[in-house]
Amino acid sequence: MLTILGFVMIATFLVLIMMKKVSPIAALVLIPALFCVLVGKGAHLGDYVIAGIGDLAPTAAMLMFAILYFGVMIDVGLFDPVVRAILRFAKADPVRIVVGTAVLAAIVSLDGDGSTTFMITVSAMYPLYKRLKMSLVVLTGVAATANGVMNTLPWGGPTARAATALKVDASDIFVPMIPALATGLVCVLLLAYVLGRRERTRIGYLSLDSVVEETVSEGAAGKVLVGAGGGTGTAATGGGDTATAYANEDGETFAGLDPHRATLRPRLYWFNALLTVVLLTAMIMELLPIPVLFMLGAALALSVNFPHMRDQKARIGAHAENVLNVSGMVFAAAVFTGVLQGTGMVDHMAEWVVSGIPDWMGPHMALVTGVLSIPFTYFMSNDGFYFGIVPVLAEAGNAHGVSTLEIARASLVGQPLHMSSPLVPAVYVLVGMAKVEFGDHTRFTVKWAALTALVVLGAGLLFGIV
Repeated sequence: MLTILGFVMIATFLVLIMMKKVSPIAALVLIPALFCVLVGKGAHLGDYVIAGIGDLAPTAAMLMFAILYFGVMIDVGLFDPVVRAILRFAKADPVRIVVGTAVLAAIVSLDGDGSTTFMITVSAMYPLYKRLKMSLVVLTGVAATANGVMNTLPWGGPTARAATALKVDASDIFVPMIPALATGLVCVLLLAYVLGRRERTRIGYLSLDSVVEETVSEGAAGKVLVGAGGGTGTAATGGGDTATAYANEDGETFAGLDPHRATLRPRLYWFNALLTVVLLTAMIMELLPIPVLFMLGAALALSVNFPHMRDQKARIGAHAENVLNVSGMVFAAAVFTGVLQGTGMVDHMAEWVVSGIPDWMGPHMALVTGVLSIPFTYFMSNDGFYFGIVPVLAEAGNAHGVSTLEIARASLVGQPLHMSSPLVPAVYVLVGMAKVEFGDHTRFTVKWAALTALVVLGAGLLFGIV
């Protein structure tokens, strides 16, 4: 019964948010609360929720201060050169813009943190997508899938969990998987190209020489740019002699790269760059817990760049909406995960799946693990999958001569889809900053992310890795 209710609870959640019947926060809280009562454990709901909050509180703290830190870095201009380079490459061609999104997300993913990747990628690309009226679910889908492939880095989380759960070396898992993961990354780039071609067909190729550097003289009413496919946009002044602030038809202005914005700190550029490098290095080397590192980094960044308390409050206020949206979603997700784990639904679901594997599939347990990793890393946390299910699959594989390392490598296959799971806090950073409904993101991304995961699995089989 717990197995059935577990699957029904997850299905109910996904259906309701994709149909936009309830908000994700409401769904994450109310649906598990209802099912907790249905399984006869409503009296323990408080304990489950508190346990879930305790597990996710460090993640919520990390996201809050990471958003503040990188928000300040964007304010002071740290990423302007990178953004300008990407935008110069992209210009006004939707194909280049979507491919640039995938490249940027993959590069930034090297730090091993999904939230950081999404904050930088969305901050860089969102104005351009809005400016050219491109689909924002393309931005979130490509960024999430690219990050999912790169999430398999040894310091990214899944590989370390697999190594810990199976008591093997992380490098022995990751290094042989590089050809398959590289194939997955190529798949993401091809996907970005195809989606970019679709966007180009829909909105046209706008005749814009340089979105970043175009200037509009003071007093100009604006210039309408018309593309071959009928797409239009308005470049508007931001006040002053020149500006890089652009407005869409709704009057929403994007001035993230305005070279005259008051928050720029060009004299502190190298300090901010060094601080960021030190912060990311300390995170990779695990010198301190990640929440502590971002707390220290955010406090130091605010104090040095904005020494006056009034300015610090202004910066905190400017990013308060993103912080509140993301942290609220994380704590709401704690109800979902707390009920899943506390009621035992996750354990029963895992046992049911493993027990359903016939004996004749024993010699093919690596393939079975790879296939199961796709839905299971979506429907449950990485901790639940790698510490609860993968050891059981490895034991079954060992009984049929399949090595533990093969099982460990196959377990990484589902990560491209995992990064769009409603149980991944970073995905709420992505959809929140891009102003995309979670249901729209899910409906668009799942099929492409699952395809990428299958490509990784196929490459692993082709290269004899799994």
